[in-house]
Amino acid sequence: MSAVTGAMLPTVFGVVALVVLATAVLLLARAASPWAPALAVARGAAQLAVISLVLAGVIRSPWLIALVLTVMFTVAVVTASRRLGAVRRMVLPVASSMAVGITVTGLIVFGTGAIEPSPRDALAVGGIVIGNAMTIASISGRRFVELADDRWDDVEGWLALGATPRQATVQLVRRAVSAALVPTVDQTKTTGLVTLPGAFVGAVFGGLSPLEAGRFQIVVLAAIMAAGTCTAVLLTRWLAPLRTRPQLP
Repeated sequence: MSAVTGAMLPTVFGVVALVVLATAVLLLARAASPWAPALAVARGAAQLAVISLVLAGVIRSPWLIALVLTVMFTVAVVTASRRLGAVRRMVLPVASSMAVGITVTGLIVFGTGAIEPSPRDALAVGGIVIGNAMTIASISGRRFVELADDRWDDVEGWLALGATPRQATVQLVRRAVSAALVPTVDQTKTTGLVTLPGAFVGAVFGGLSPLEAGRFQIVVLAAIMAAGTCTAVLLTRWLAPLRTRPQLP
């Protein structure tokens, strides 16, 4: 029996126990969606199993890596768009904002040589940056719509005074961008003190020295910050020119 196979049974027991704990707490608290953690873990496990099998065969092929990243990006765009309303209406602003942020960030990271432009590293960095850009797009877009809904009387007041739709929401854009970046800023500020990020731990477990793993991690954190900032600013500015009161789904 291989080491991987031998570790599977304890892994299953541990994951099931953690899911049962989370679900029990939510049931006792009478939360709205007590089964959400269990469903999320089950879906995540299935997806990780599939992607692990796929990546085992494509990790050395630049073209297949590009295909995998494209699939990741597509799923991320659709997921963020659903959070903000009708997918057909939101997919263009979300996709455009994320694409610019991720592309510019990737060009800097690999163009400067901060990280070697190999298929393996492109997949690792690309997957992390895409996932975080998706989250920041969702948060910034939702926060902007929430602020516009809550402060619609102020927006209408500015419009009545002759302000353009973009001018009437400029403060809301700034607040939405700031709110969306709080988790990323806090994670970056506390790295090494409060948390050990996954990229760092994975690099160490993969055989890199802690110093080299730290170098890789700080580049990844900076890339997340850059891509997320571009995504949040571009998306909220795209949504900013409001003429009617917005509503979240």
